[in-house]
Amino acid sequence: MASDALTSDAPAPRGRIAFFDTLRGFTVISMVCFHAAYDAAYIYGYGLDWFLDPMIQNLWRASISWVFLALAGWMCSLSRNNVRRGLRYAAAALAVWAATSIAAVDTPISFGIIFCMAASTLIYAAVAPALKRIPAGIGLLLCLALFAVTYGVPDATIPFRGLSWLGFPGPGFVSGDYYPLIPFTFMYLAGAFGAQLFTKLTHGSYPEWMRRFDIPPLRVIGNHSLAIYLIHQIALVGIFEALALLA
Repeated sequence: MASDALTSDAPAPRGRIAFFDTLRGFTVISMVCFHAAYDAAYIYGYGLDWFLDPMIQNLWRASISWVFLALAGWMCSLSRNNVRRGLRYAAAALAVWAATSIAAVDTPISFGIIFCMAASTLIYAAVAPALKRIPAGIGLLLCLALFAVTYGVPDATIPFRGLSWLGFPGPGFVSGDYYPLIPFTFMYLAGAFGAQLFTKLTHGSYPEWMRRFDIPPLRVIGNHSLAIYLIHQIALVGIFEALALLA
């Protein structure tokens, strides 16, 4: 059974595809390390000059978030119920927003990556029949092109509020993690089209090497990635607070 990008309820024929779990586990570790570096540099004042380089941050962040989004899109074709997946993501996104707003350790997270996965999954569930009529290769290239063309859209501020979720932040909008539908749903849908193209090229099956590509520690982490996402920042703050007391 293959797993979703941050959950593990998406089945594939003939058992679990270990490659997806392993890739997701590796990406989860990278995410935890990124947030640990962020907390150390910006909240607790550790001298991580290398991390302050915007290029390093941008490349590292993209290597995490783009993989999560593409994997979540890929799993659409393997999920039992994409509406249920989307609602599960939505509940997690709401929990993240509430927790970061109440804790106020850093900027609260509004319309973060879990929100984007929730909305994109529900959009896919609503329009899947239409998407499946588009040739997979064309859909993949189109989504990647739209992602590239619209990537800078959220960098501009518009003079009115209410469209930050879409990719048009209004006056005063801030978020500690911002993944609006434009452009990031295009990366999600690129993953969905990529899965369609891949299974077409492999005649509807996954190669045996993908099922056997198993690194057990990473697979276990990948199988519990949503839970790790939800608690890892709490754990990191606890670790840094303990270190501060010991200093």
